[in-house]
Amino acid sequence: MREKGKDFEKFFIEAIDEGLKSLGEGGRQMVFFHLENSYSIKKRDIPKKPEVFVAALEKIFGEGALILEKLIAESLYSKLGLDYEEKDDYTFRNYVEEARKRAEEVGRHA
Repeated sequence: MREKGKDFEKFFIEAIDEGLKSLGEGGRQMVFFHLENSYSIKKRDIPKKPEVFVAALEKIFGEGALILEKLIAESLYSKLGLDYEEKDDYTFRNYVEEARKRAEEVGRHA
């Protein structure tokens, strides 16, 4: 049996990949390069350190990071079979925490 946390991390990384593809392949690779070299965070570690990921996006893209965060959150919810609902007071971290919690609840009831 696979660990549910590992499944969530896999889906989260896939969602990040999809969201960053909106920048084109070169842009996506540039973000991962910057994360690793400026923030010492590898792609596989992002689910454990989403706040570092968000800080890097905001440093690179400024307010434009919000668009990427939304694309990633929408993709993550879709991958988990959850309905995404935009909330004014939610940050990217709130969406990720809610998705993780809801995915775990669905897993317990499955």
